[in-house]
Order: sequence, then structure tokens, then C-alpha cells
Amino acid sequence: MPPTDASANAGTAPVTDTGTTSPTARESRIGPAADAGADSEDTLDLHLPDEFVALFAEDTGADGRRSVGEAATATAGPAGASATGATVVGAGTSTATCASEASPASTTPNPNDLLGDVADWGPISTPAGPLHLVPVRIERDLPIISRWMNDPAVTAFWGLAGPENAIEEHLRSQLIGDGRSVPCMGLLEGTPMSYWEIYRADLDPLARHYPARPHDTGVHLLIGGMSDRGRGLGGTLLRAVADLALDKRPACARVVAEPDIRNTPSVAAFLTAGFRFSAEIDLPVKRAALMIRDRSLRHLL
Repeated sequence: MPPTDASANAGTAPVTDTGTTSPTARESRIGPAADAGADSEDTLDLHLPDEFVALFAEDTGADGRRSVGEAATATAGPAGASATGATVVGAGTSTATCASEASPASTTPNPNDLLGDVADWGPISTPAGPLHLVPVRIERDLPIISRWMNDPAVTAFWGLAGPENAIEEHLRSQLIGDGRSVPCMGLLEGTPMSYWEIYRADLDPLARHYPARPHDTGVHLLIGGMSDRGRGLGGTLLRAVADLALDKRPACARVVAEPDIRNTPSVAAFLTAGFRFSAEIDLPVKRAALMIRDRSLRHLL
């Protein structure tokens, strides 16, 4: 669970405005989402059965890209095809004026869909300029992601500092996984400036720690460049991506995040983005603020 660029205002100390939540704060995002000791009547804590995972046949190339089988989603395509980096926003949505919300009644959700094809969500208009989230390609994006992760201000919350091969393992484990987590690069006006992870929170170990609902979508954000931090970009971009996820995933009723409770600029960025503070939760390596953006409240917050 990574941090969020979180900076809600200028002048914030760099260490506090670097992301959404840190991956180190949760157990493996790709591994089983449940264990024998976790049980709660209102918490969805799932381990995908082998037969279900088999529906998502993958063909992984040397560059870490994954071709998702047709069974995954009707619009599935190469998850790694796109310009520089990463992820989940779709065309036509704006943080100033949200595109009309996709109605769950008008679209029959595919029960086998983990996230859909994030690569096809397309660019989105924001007050800061067009943002395009493009799935990570190892050979292209590893050097810049590694540089960002080794920034001392980032390390404090992401915990991924180290040699490139360790960071590559973190990225590749998602790219060759079953599709429940997609690492992305964020291009603002065509320039790579952020790293994102879009994931199924209800299928993640995070679901052990809060009352998860089917298709809850989680988001992690890291603002990479120092020049992009402290400008309030976190809230602007988080709102755009959260609304895009709701537009593109009609089965999803909530977008969730879990920044470190100590990272007050990050929490402030989520509040600015229309998330509400739900609770404080204890995760393996941090105490987190559970932030939720509800589909039903998106036009009010």
C-alpha cells in the first residue's frame, strides 16, 4: 500500500507528500487474499480457487507484459501496451465535470472480471492537464521507478528502496499475476510523473482489516518528481482516477485507499479528492487511515 503524493498544499515537507499507501504495509498483493485464521462475517477475505484463476490464462513475454485470455473480460487486450508507464483512467472524465456515471443497471458485470483492461481506460482531462495511466513495461519504466523509490522521502512510506532487481520483482509479480493488481505510470501532458497501482481491494490481504465489499477497487499513488510535489496535484489526480475507475467498473461501488495515518498531507489529498475518512486500521507495518470514495456520494464530495 503505497503513499499518495499527497501533498494538499505547497510548502509541505517532501517526506509527507509522496504517495497513496505503501506496498510494505500489506502482505503480498499477488498472493492469496485469505488465511486460515482470518474470518469476519462482514469482511470479504477471498482466495481465488484454482479453477477460477485458470480462466485467466496468461502469456508472459520477456518484458513482463501479460496477455490476458478472453475469459478474463470481453474487452481484454495486452495489459502492457501503451506509452510510458501506467494505468487506470478513462477518456472523457474530468475532475471539474465528471462524465456521466455508468449505471450498474445498464451493464451486466462480468463475475470473472478482476479489474477489466486498465490499458484501455484511456486518458482523462484534469485541471492540471490530460492524465494518461499506462500499464508498466519493465524494460521502459524500471529505471525511473527505481529512481523514485530510492528517494529518501519516498522510502519512508513505500519501503521499496534498493537495487533495481528488487523493484523489478515487485512490478513483475503484479504483471504476471492473475490481474488483481495493475502497476502503472502516470503521464501528465505526456510526461511521466507518477506511479500508480490499481488493485482489487476485496481480493487483497487488506480485506482482512476492513469490511470489504465485492469489487472494491484500491488505489496507490506516488508523485515521482520533486518539482511535482507540494502543488496539490495529489488531490486533483486522485479524484480523476477514482472517478474514472467508477466509470469504467460499474460493478465497483467504492474506491478505497489506506495511507499511513502519520502522513497527514496524504490523508488531506484524499479528502480533497472526495474520499471520506472511514476508520483507523492496524495493518502489518503501519496504522492506516481507511479512505473511501463512494459512488453514491461522488457528486456531493
